[in-house]
Amino acid sequence: MKHLSGYSLFFRLLPLVGLLCLVAPAAQAQTPISKSIRIIVPYGPGGATDALARLIAPYVGDEFGQQAVVENRPGAGSTIGTLAVAKAEPDGLTIGMIDAAFITNPSLVSKLPYDTLKDFTPIVFIATSPLVLLVNPSLPAKTTQEFIAYAKANAGKITFGSAGQGTGAHLAAEQFKVQAGIEMLNIPFKGAGEAITQLVGGQTTAMFSTQIGSKAMLDAGRVRALAITSKERSELFPDIATFIQGGLPEVDASTINGLIAPLGTPDDYVKRVNAAVNRALKTPELQAKLKQQGFVTVGGSPNDFATWIPSEITKWAKIIKDAGIKAE
Repeated sequence: MKHLSGYSLFFRLLPLVGLLCLVAPAAQAQTPISKSIRIIVPYGPGGATDALARLIAPYVGDEFGQQAVVENRPGAGSTIGTLAVAKAEPDGLTIGMIDAAFITNPSLVSKLPYDTLKDFTPIVFIATSPLVLLVNPSLPAKTTQEFIAYAKANAGKITFGSAGQGTGAHLAAEQFKVQAGIEMLNIPFKGAGEAITQLVGGQTTAMFSTQIGSKAMLDAGRVRALAITSKERSELFPDIATFIQGGLPEVDASTINGLIAPLGTPDDYVKRVNAAVNRALKTPELQAKLKQQGFVTVGGSPNDFATWIPSEITKWAKIIKDAGIKAE
C-alpha cells in the first residue's frame, strides 16, 4: 500500500475541511429552542384572534419540536398583551399575535407604552377577515347604492352600531361614510354581540361585522347583508356583493392577524416561524378551518409584512384624524 505524505494528505483533505467550515456556521446559526414557545394573544379566550392563534400554534411548535402555548393577556385595547411581547427576551420563546388594533392604536392612543415600528420584528401576515355591511331587514335598501341613496334622503337619521369607539367595525363605517359621501352617527356598544342585537331590534340602522360574527343572524334572516369588503366574493357568503362591485373599491377595511416577535429576535428563528406558517396556510386541513371562520389567508415573507405595517398605519391615521376619533 502506498503511504501518503503529510503534505499529500493535507491537500487531499482540504476540500473536506472547506466543506465542514461551510456547514459548521450554518449549524451554529440555528437558534436553540429547548422550551415551549408562548404565543401571546392580547385578548381573552374565545375571540377570532385567539381562535386563529390556537390553529397556528401546533405548526409553530412542530417546527422546533416543542409545544407552542397560547397565553391570553387581555386589556387596554390590546396594549397590555402587545407590551408583554415588546418586553420579552428576544430568544424565540415569546412571539405575539396581533390584529387591526396594532395598526390603529398608534393613531388612537396618545401615549402607547411601546413603539409600534421600533420595538418589534414582524414575522408573518397570516390572514384577513373581510367585514360585511349589515342592515335591518325592514330597511328598503337591498344594495350598497340603494343604501347610499336612502342615507342621503334621510340625512341625520342614520346610525351605525359598533363594538366600541375606534374598533375595526367603527373605522370601517367611517371609511364607508367618506367614500359614499354620507353621514352616519356611531353608536358604540360594549361588544359586537350587543351591537348586532341592537341592529336586529331596529335601534340602529346599520353596522359592519365579521362574517363569522354575523353568520347566525344572516342565516336566520334577522339582518340583511349589502356588501363585503373583500376583493372577491366570499366562499362563506357567495351571494353578498363586494364593495368593488357596488362602485366603492376603496372600502376595504378588514380585520387582520399576524405574528410579531420582540425586536432583536434572531433572523434564523423568524425565518423558520415564517416558513412554518406559510407551509401551514397551504395545507387543505387548515385552509378548510380558516374558511369556515371567514378568514382569507395571506402569508408572505417577514419583509412583506414589515413593509405593509407602516403603510397601513399611515392610511388609517388619516381616517382616524379626519373623523376625530379617540380611543375610549
